[in-house]
Amino acid sequence: MYITYILYSQRINKFYTGQTQDIVRRLEEHNRGKTSFMATGMPWVILYSKAFKSRQEAVNLEMIIKKRGAARFLDDNNIQIG
Repeated sequence: MYITYILYSQRINKFYTGQTQDIVRRLEEHNRGKTSFMATGMPWVILYSKAFKSRQEAVNLEMIIKKRGAARFLDDNNIQIG
């Protein structure tokens, strides 16, 4: 199973979109602050996730979200922030 996800940092009011096979592990990695961007935004929370059978499907949705913008994608799908 592959998961496309959107994280949100209230601290910096920013989104992060990605895809993974293990969303729990991935969220933990983001909240360890491996990059300066991730460290600045901690804590990150999951706002949206969707599971797929294939990685290609997950990547396709990730690209759609990134092209559209996470905030707009969430708004279009009636998903509230915070």
